[in-house]
Amino acid sequence: EVQLVESGGGLVQAGGSLRLSCAASGFTLDDYAIGWFRQAPGKEREGVSCMSYSDRSTYYADSVKDRFFISRDNAKNTVYLQMNSLKPEDTAVYFCAADPITERAWYCADNFGSWGQGTQVTVSS
Repeated sequence: EVQLVESGGGLVQAGGSLRLSCAASGFTLDDYAIGWFRQAPGKEREGVSCMSYSDRSTYYADSVKDRFFISRDNAKNTVYLQMNSLKPEDTAVYFCAADPITERAWYCADNFGSWGQGTQVTVSS
């Protein structure tokens, strides 16, 4: 069974950094498009960053560009989201996702096949 488990969330002051991890099991992550999404209270889930597996091209939402960075460690079958210069607006539940269709990463939309349970990130001002 495909499983994704996020970790690394927590409370951080504005300007600080966090590194989220997503451990995958039941499949080889290297063969999947991967992504990070977030959902703030009362808002729709939005794509934060996605990466294809075919050419490793990346997508970043304008709101996080140059602050957040997505990566994967195939040996550990783990996806990471390095978040720097955090802002209160970044407060949300963050989800990792994976899909065997690499083109999913091109759009980074809320239609990935597999999802983690989410991890809370709270940025205080």
